[in-house]
Amino acid sequence: MAILVDENTKVLVQGITGGFGGTHAGLSLDYGTKIVAGVTPGKGGQSFGHASGDVPVFDTVAEAAGETGADASAIFVPPPFAADAILEAIDAEIPLIVAITEGIPVMDMMKVKSALATSKSRLIGPNCPGIVTPGHGEGSHGGCRIGIAPGYIHQRGNVGVVSRSGTLTYEAVYQLTQLGYGQSTCVGIGGDPINGTTHLDVLEMFNDDPETEAIIMIGEIGGNAEAEAARWAKEHCKKPIAGFIAGATAPPGRRMGHAGAIVGGAEDTAEAKKAILRECGIAVADNPSDMGKALLEKWGK
Repeated sequence: MAILVDENTKVLVQGITGGFGGTHAGLSLDYGTKIVAGVTPGKGGQSFGHASGDVPVFDTVAEAAGETGADASAIFVPPPFAADAILEAIDAEIPLIVAITEGIPVMDMMKVKSALATSKSRLIGPNCPGIVTPGHGEGSHGGCRIGIAPGYIHQRGNVGVVSRSGTLTYEAVYQLTQLGYGQSTCVGIGGDPINGTTHLDVLEMFNDDPETEAIIMIGEIGGNAEAEAARWAKEHCKKPIAGFIAGATAPPGRRMGHAGAIVGGAEDTAEAKKAILRECGIAVADNPSDMGKALLEKWGK
């Protein structure tokens, strides 16, 4: 079953005619993702060429969704315009919006957050690698890849992955694949202070997903989202979870990489978060190279 996306998800790409959006739209099509439309204002009527068939480009999200039945959108729009692109997808009632863009102004994201509260849409990101549900085909092709994650490292299986870090998402996925354990769905929620979907949201979905049997949760310094998710898991989740917290050597008060990775309270440090995770029964890897091993030990594999 997996969560959020599968081989039947119909994806539109906002910004498909840009270099970055076009490159990753092509890679998603190579993976087997059903990209049914592109959106670039002023370029409606054009098409995005691919070996599997041309993808029509529309001027608006509403038009693209109405013509193609798209139920997910990938945002590859420059930071000054990305929030408006998200809001356009919300207005078009796209169920799942995945914002890859990094550097969206905080005030813009506050407007997005307010709009999401009364909408029918879920936002993944921004500043995230996206989401992958591996397929059942050769090389796990035929699933759904929305974003920038390297599709070839994924393998269909029973481990759910949720992470604030893109590169650590890839590391966890690669370790699992090398160990012979595939993934149900891999969700990069992004490292910005204001995002659409949290660790807790994804843990709840993995907990309810019969295909997901175990979970890797990757966090970092800044905020209390990991602690909140761990405490929920202690009470409600019976599936084995392994975790990793990045930022153990970060100096207090300095933002590190992600806009949300800044220590602002006692529970924001890496050591404090790791302690909370352990108290909640989550196996914690002290080194990112040990995430897969920590999960298998917790899982009894």
